[in-house]
Amino acid sequence: MSSNSTQNVLDKAQQKCVSTGAKLTSKRSRLLELLIDSDKPLSAYEVIDRYNQFSGQSMPPMSAYRILDFLISKQLVHKLSSENKYVACSHITCEHEHSVAQFLICRSCQKVKEIMIDAGIMQGLAHSVEEAGYQLQSSQLELDCLCQQCATH
Repeated sequence: MSSNSTQNVLDKAQQKCVSTGAKLTSKRSRLLELLIDSDKPLSAYEVIDRYNQFSGQSMPPMSAYRILDFLISKQLVHKLSSENKYVACSHITCEHEHSVAQFLICRSCQKVKEIMIDAGIMQGLAHSVEEAGYQLQSSQLELDCLCQQCATH
């Protein structure tokens, strides 16, 4: 992503935080920026390594996890449970309410694409889960895929 585009996303993230009474501190902003600029999801330790490399400072793992939890709570970052990695939300600059996120994860190159799934599909899925005697704990879907580029090679 270009530095202009990244800055636009960070500005919007700052506005979202302010609107909820939260603060996007410089460390929170830097971790978010690292995820925005990454071409693939990053583990917490990969985020820490990149932060340490670019800032010249050392961030303790607990600090990174707290920051990542904050970014998730503000819907600026998503945790991919199947990968135990983090990805910046691709809809930070959108003004509309979001549907349920669905993540297409390329098993070859690890690129992730976030798309929205229709609310009706999720309601049907939740209904099927309940009929089976279970309770849905997370509506986030992560699908094992091949991106177009990897599929053609």
